[in-house]
Amino acid sequence: MTSGKEHPVITRDAGAAAPRRNEGIVKRIIASLIFVPCLIIIARRGGYYYLALINIMILIGLWEFYKMMEAKGLKPYKAMGILSGLALSWNVYFQQGIYANLFLSVIFIGIMVLELARKEKGLAVYHISVTVFGVFYIGWLGSHLILLRELPHLKGLDYSLGFSFVIVTFALTWCYDTGAYFVGSWLGTHKLFPSISPGKTLEGAIGGVLCSLIGILVARETIAPYLTIVQAVGLAIGASVVGQLGDLSESMIKRDVKIKDSSRTIPGHGGVLDRFDSILFTAPLIYYVLKYVIFQ
Repeated sequence: MTSGKEHPVITRDAGAAAPRRNEGIVKRIIASLIFVPCLIIIARRGGYYYLALINIMILIGLWEFYKMMEAKGLKPYKAMGILSGLALSWNVYFQQGIYANLFLSVIFIGIMVLELARKEKGLAVYHISVTVFGVFYIGWLGSHLILLRELPHLKGLDYSLGFSFVIVTFALTWCYDTGAYFVGSWLGTHKLFPSISPGKTLEGAIGGVLCSLIGILVARETIAPYLTIVQAVGLAIGASVVGQLGDLSESMIKRDVKIKDSSRTIPGHGGVLDRFDSILFTAPLIYYVLKYVIFQ
């Protein structure tokens, strides 16, 4: 996710970079003004519409990931990996795993057989591993966004509550990213993890946590009254920590393959994977907290 990423540290040359930074902020705002209403409408509707939205995210995210692996000189099985990631999401949604499980088994065996048939021998473990890793990294973690929307069915709750679960997840993650980005841009001086992402700062991280706390308290008064104050604060801090880890994990992958953004799919944000890398970590956290702690 690009919000909160690469927080620029103010230097004497900051004035020269200001127009580019301002242009990037404008693009971020425009992209958000388009995506956020779509997310709200589709998440409220739920069902197949929401499944299709998450499937699009998984499809593009996997495509971007496999293109990054190709930039590293590896040759993942893109079509097989994308089909596997989508199959995981269908398994989650329909809760009838026999067909999806059969499909996944055939695909994974097929990947091995295709590697046997590859003319250029060598690096077989790497080609297979990055294909399967992408499936679980993006397909399985991303499927938790579907699990969140469908959680009311599992717990015997009103289906409309799933909308709240999804929006709280996105709001917490993006509040952290937004706070981290702007506070890091204005006040950031102490590096958070320079070996992986030199632009991120401790000040930005603190600003992100504070913004998440504000966001969850607003959510509690509007769409998430089921949260106590303690639960809300704990969820905000937990989501901030794991969201930052998700951000850093993707930064680690991009640094390894020596690229800045996974793609240019979303103006001002980079690729879909850049935009949703933190969500891939926060969605599972919030899902399991809701399932086993708040609605146990």
